Amino acid sequence: MKRVFFGLAVIAAFFCVSCMTSQPVSVQRVSSDTVVDLSGYWNDTDVRIVANSIVDECVNSGAIANYIKKNGKEPIVIVGTIKNESDEHLDTSILAKKFEAALINSGMVDFVASSSERDEIREERTEQQLWASEDTAKRLANETAADFMLIGSVKTIVDSIAGKSTRTYFVYAELVDIESNKKLWVGENSEIKKVINRSSTRR
Repeated sequence: MKRVFFGLAVIAAFFCVSCMTSQPVSVQRVSSDTVVDLSGYWNDTDVRIVANSIVDECVNSGAIANYIKKNGKEPIVIVGTIKNESDEHLDTSILAKKFEAALINSGMVDFVASSSERDEIREERTEQQLWASEDTAKRLANETAADFMLIGSVKTIVDSIAGKSTRTYFVYAELVDIESNKKLWVGENSEIKKVINRSSTRR
């Protein structure tokens, strides 16, 4: 009898798995700038809004204008660490890359490789001293140094009651003079605020 029950259990489990795996999957392609907010958490639209807003404010700040006026050229900028101080998991490297792209495309600053990228480039340059021809090998200790570093953080405030909540994201950015450690500009974006309603199912 036990064998019969075991056999029936195996058949039932196989049937359930078959039903689950045979369900059709629907995929809809949308434009990359389409706002799709499924969970109410941080998403690609938020990254795009914040990066464009903060960088636009930064490159049009007095710090950049004063540097150009004093030196007759655009400052060289690098993006440093963007800290995640929110209550959820955020890949801040995506936000950092968006900052880089927006800064470069603004035409208001020059840009150099990040610290992690420099390690790879330095390794290549060192190998060139051994294996490349003398007239094509790139010189050591001839890098262009950055004048300013853009650093920042992402924070959240959450308020909730009875299945309804609001999530407000605060993104801060600071432009720091690398030589003097002076903070030349501080920006904040708090445009990202979401009201989330989660329906409860009762049996």
